[in-house]
Amino acid sequence: MIREQRSSRGGSRDQRTNRRIRAREVRVVGSDGSQLGVMPLEAALDRARTEGLDLVEISPMASPPVCKIMDYGKFKYEEKKKAAETRRTQVKVELKEVKLRPKTEEHDYEFKVRNTRRFIEEGNKAKVVIQFRGREITHKELGTAILDDVAKDLKEVAVVEQAPRMEGRLMFMILAPTPKVAQKARELARQAVAARRAASEKDNKPAAAASTPAPEAGEQEAPEVPEAQTPPAAP
Repeated sequence: MIREQRSSRGGSRDQRTNRRIRAREVRVVGSDGSQLGVMPLEAALDRARTEGLDLVEISPMASPPVCKIMDYGKFKYEEKKKAAETRRTQVKVELKEVKLRPKTEEHDYEFKVRNTRRFIEEGNKAKVVIQFRGREITHKELGTAILDDVAKDLKEVAVVEQAPRMEGRLMFMILAPTPKVAQKARELARQAVAARRAASEKDNKPAAAASTPAPEAGEQEAPEVPEAQTPPAAP
């Protein structure tokens, strides 16, 4: 049923509906997508009322404005549902910090580079930090060399988003996934969402009907045949 004029608090902020439409004439698109032509606003509202739907202004800047007949509540619900689905499939990019020292041992370096690779393959960014202590600050070239090695070791999955720079006694750079790696992370996120949705739908299915089929229409069950009874013996 057509809804009367809403207050500014309850109405849509981006689309006018029904009595909130200000134009005297509108170009109307039917609920089935058909073009109904230009008509007075009152006639368009009557048409929407007849179908038990809303008149929604979809192109306010057109001359005359374009309106569509639709179930506005359902339309907003579907929009909200699509937006939620989009958010679920997006990869939440985090900035993971990895700390190294100018004198980091080889095995420790390799361990931290493997972890950095894993972070980046998950779609995250990595902040690789070289921490200088004491007189180590006089050998900044050692930190630069380590960061260069990290960038080279991860060049298959990462690009340098922010070149090495100093902040106090820290030198750092930021690595980001390559476009190919970022796309793969998004695909994996979408697949995970689809799998969770399928599992949820499976759990919510009603219990299967009994395996014994019901008799089809027109068929009648055979009447039960009573067991033969033995006549009583003669006295």
